Amino acid sequence: MSDPSYRPENRLGGRGLCCGHSGRNDLAACFILCSENFRGVLAHKELTESRNPEKQSSASVIMEIKLATFSADSPPLAVIAAAKIAGISLPCHTSAAPDSAPAFLFSNGYCYFAVTFAFIAMLKLHGTYVLLRYVGRIASIPNFYGRNAYESSQIDEWLEYAPVLSLGSAFENVCKYVDDYLAGRTFLVAHYLSIADIAIWSGLAGTGQRWESLRQSKKYQNLVRWFNSILIEYNDALTEVTATYVGKRGVGKPVAAKSKEHSGAIQSAKTVNGEVSEKGKAGNRSSCEVDLPHAEIGKVRLRFAPEPSGYLHIGHSKAALLNQYFAQRYQGQVIVRFDDTNPTKESNEFVDNLLKDIETLGIKYETVTYTSDYFPQLMEMAEKLIRQGKAYVDDTPREEMQKERMNGIESKCRNNSVEENLKLWKEMIAGSERGLQCCLRGKLDMQDPNKSLRDPVYYRCNPTPHHRIGSKYKIYPTYDFACPFVDAIEGITHALRSSEYHDRNAQYYRIQEDMGVRKVHIYEFSRLNMVYTLLSKRKLLWFVQNGKVDGWDDARFPTVQGIVRRGLKIEALIQFILEQGASKNLNLMEWDKLWTINKKIIDPVCPRHTAVIEERRVLFSLTNGPEKPFVRIIPRHKKFEGAGEKATTYTGRIWIDYADAQSISVDEEVTLMDWGNAIVKGIEKDQDGNVTQLTGVLHLEGSVKTTKLKLTWLPETNELINLSLVEFDYLITKKKLEEGEDFLDVLNPHTKMEIAAVGDSNIRNLKRGEVLQLERKGYFICDAPYVRPSKPVVLYAIPDGRQQTCLK
Repeated sequence: MSDPSYRPENRLGGRGLCCGHSGRNDLAACFILCSENFRGVLAHKELTESRNPEKQSSASVIMEIKLATFSADSPPLAVIAAAKIAGISLPCHTSAAPDSAPAFLFSNGYCYFAVTFAFIAMLKLHGTYVLLRYVGRIASIPNFYGRNAYESSQIDEWLEYAPVLSLGSAFENVCKYVDDYLAGRTFLVAHYLSIADIAIWSGLAGTGQRWESLRQSKKYQNLVRWFNSILIEYNDALTEVTATYVGKRGVGKPVAAKSKEHSGAIQSAKTVNGEVSEKGKAGNRSSCEVDLPHAEIGKVRLRFAPEPSGYLHIGHSKAALLNQYFAQRYQGQVIVRFDDTNPTKESNEFVDNLLKDIETLGIKYETVTYTSDYFPQLMEMAEKLIRQGKAYVDDTPREEMQKERMNGIESKCRNNSVEENLKLWKEMIAGSERGLQCCLRGKLDMQDPNKSLRDPVYYRCNPTPHHRIGSKYKIYPTYDFACPFVDAIEGITHALRSSEYHDRNAQYYRIQEDMGVRKVHIYEFSRLNMVYTLLSKRKLLWFVQNGKVDGWDDARFPTVQGIVRRGLKIEALIQFILEQGASKNLNLMEWDKLWTINKKIIDPVCPRHTAVIEERRVLFSLTNGPEKPFVRIIPRHKKFEGAGEKATTYTGRIWIDYADAQSISVDEEVTLMDWGNAIVKGIEKDQDGNVTQLTGVLHLEGSVKTTKLKLTWLPETNELINLSLVEFDYLITKKKLEEGEDFLDVLNPHTKMEIAAVGDSNIRNLKRGEVLQLERKGYFICDAPYVRPSKPVVLYAIPDGRQQTCLK
């Protein structure tokens, strides 16, 4: 409506409609398509048949893009590309005037089925980003214009920013800004492709050779990685669009990345992408490594099925995020199912915290279910298998049973009659003394080389009350029995499992076959293993129960709550995991890589503060310093205005770190950060040679470029905040435990170090979970905010993958 000439009747480009209702039985209608850019009358037909007013209720409204008009000199590349990717038909006409805005012409018609009358009026939208938003709203691609109002607004911000790419002088500045922004991200908004990505991508591609030259260089690796991944994903559509409207060369082939990180990102994109056939099946992908077998677009249903016996850890996160990734890729669903079949280990605390962790990861699930919801059906299935001779009750002692399975020896109970098995089955259900001696086993193949097929246990007795259903049951199904059944009846199409379960895949399929249920496809991915890290919930529980950590959310733990508490951003974890893709290759990952990604996310935005180590801190007296303290308001982050401002006090006497004071010489000129230079004139030491005090003069006209030492400092005031800076180490001292090795033999006796410090007065405003940088000391996260002067603010050191903090 910003166009002053705009009026409702001008929706045909100023021509108006030349058809109307006269109120008589005879009616004339004109079918006119006209605009300021396309003026010809395409059709004009007079219809004279009578219209029955009672038939008006059968009208159906049609909204269809009839034409996209734009100048051949300035095609709306983003609009065309977005429509192409979304599969939206876009008839284009390039005869518009050079200065005119691109436009969509629509038909908004009323078709009366009982008569031959048709009335069609042409509506119009104009402006590149208006059209792009329209495509985003009608596209079938999930979240193309954001999942909610906030994400849509973020997309709008990028659309407002995109035109800057066409300003020649600002092009490289834009590239640098977007490159920095993408350092910790896969897409511009959230975790999926949106029209924001298409707008910036098209803006780059539309510059032709200028962008191609930068793309061939190593200058903007994050930007190139992002650009290439989108090109790989939608290669046919984007290549066609750029070849048509940018030039015959288009955007060329994806540039081979030089860095390992970049290479991994491109490979990840290659292995999950491909075209969709006319039947809706995903095929012809770039690599078979990550294809889901027999996947159909819109029909994939996945499940993330944790056992509620602990908190979610980084290994579980990989499974959760891959399930969501494939669900989004195939436009399917993911559900959360709690595999609550062992009441001895499980609790509602774990259920609640697992849901909290799943939310933290941003997993968008369809529903939450429990294996315990299906206990009645599972018991019916077990009895059915007993009656069919496919399962039997065994009272062999557990250790003896394990030896028999290992050696392929059949149990003495294997050939018991159906009647005897049903009798013992009822004893198990009742939880009687006799029943407690028994278990139910599947009758598979005791001679199979794959030992998982040697008559696995299906049911065990357990009198422990269940956290959801109390003491209703005395028997519980094993995971091996319950999972194939529940997967099938819940409509799961693909079960994602880590490769440690590989030998059990044949068992899974055999059990489904015996049950007579629908086959579920298994897809394997490699288990995520981290150096110096235990991921066994049983071992982690030992640390909790023995007071070696403060709880499941301890910052030394690999749980989601633990690593987030230590300062890891979920965006970093997502990028770290998705960069690995769904590879089946086993690997031991370094924490440094994850923390390096994290640093790239927090460094551009986290505020800067100052701290001085309490022990032996040194007073530096400036003889020409201010007689009275004064305050300046300065940015908390010099390159990010959004970090806000802080108040810095300047005084004639300041505190500096002892380590800095020890490295200074008399008459040396140093830089006091956020102030200026000073010259040290005197150094006082105690009898042991330790520096106790410095004197000097301000030399504010001095150049900061000529000084070797850049010192952080704090004013001598009573407003300084007491701090406790905390550094953590690994819980074990060995990178990887060998099979059979006891983790108790490699426990690290010193995993937590605390050091007292004082910080600037602005730190009193920090909130729990807020990330900051203590300048020259590293990154920290506030774990316990300011309460009172006697209680220190607790800051946890955040690893950055490289730098040693002040506590080392």
